[in-house]
Amino acid sequence: MSLSLDATQLDRYSRHIIMDEVGPEGQEKLLNGRALVIGAGGLGAPVIQYLAAAGVGTLGIVDDDVVERSNLQRQVIHADADVGVPKVESAAAFVERLNPDVTVETYETRLGPENVGSLLEGYDIVVDASDNFPTRYLVNDAARLAGVPVVHGAIYKFEGQATTLVPGGPCYRCLFPEAPEPGTVPDCATTGVLGVLPGTVGCVQATEAVKLLLGEGEVLEGRLLFYDAMDMSFETVPYRRNPDCPVCGENPIDSIEGIEYAGGCAVEAE
Repeated sequence: MSLSLDATQLDRYSRHIIMDEVGPEGQEKLLNGRALVIGAGGLGAPVIQYLAAAGVGTLGIVDDDVVERSNLQRQVIHADADVGVPKVESAAAFVERLNPDVTVETYETRLGPENVGSLLEGYDIVVDASDNFPTRYLVNDAARLAGVPVVHGAIYKFEGQATTLVPGGPCYRCLFPEAPEPGTVPDCATTGVLGVLPGTVGCVQATEAVKLLLGEGEVLEGRLLFYDAMDMSFETVPYRRNPDCPVCGENPIDSIEGIEYAGGCAVEAE
């Protein structure tokens, strides 16, 4: 057994350590792992909670919002006393209480083309827990250029989806070449969302992230997982890399400069 895990860690992570697929070596991988979570809301909350509990050593959290009381029905890392507090601060305080092994790097900012490169730097994986299409396309494009895998999740009312975008495999633009027109897909504030739904989808994302850091199991590469809470069903739909994809196809872009991440988020042909 590894001498770099102290007695407290051997106790804390004992249920990992006794697993052949993890063991002390795998737990060390997690403790040395660096995951960037985009969003500390409905999906980000269970992702942050379970990655911290698993002992992922460094969690970067990007969010520019503050906690609102209406968040508390689903964003389980925040509490009533946190209303009005920046979500990154509330999330960091939650992680500190949960697991002192984990270092939290907070970024109280909105992700954009001007800062995405610097934010991704140094992280092993990105978990996209954002709630809008421009951010999803931006994360996909920048992470693919940086060679960093992305675990994607999205929710709507009673439904959710998840997939994992691995360098060398199909990307988000292979799955959805363009975003819907602005205003055609209502958000949670307009349509509502089942409070427990992001817990299920966020836990799937956290599972994928842990597997990536461990290098174990089959992730959702080239597969989109659909979850319907109303009839409690899961369905997996395969998708392929598009050779004409502007980001991961045969003639990929080499920079996100000039891409307008609004409207359809399209990449103009050269």
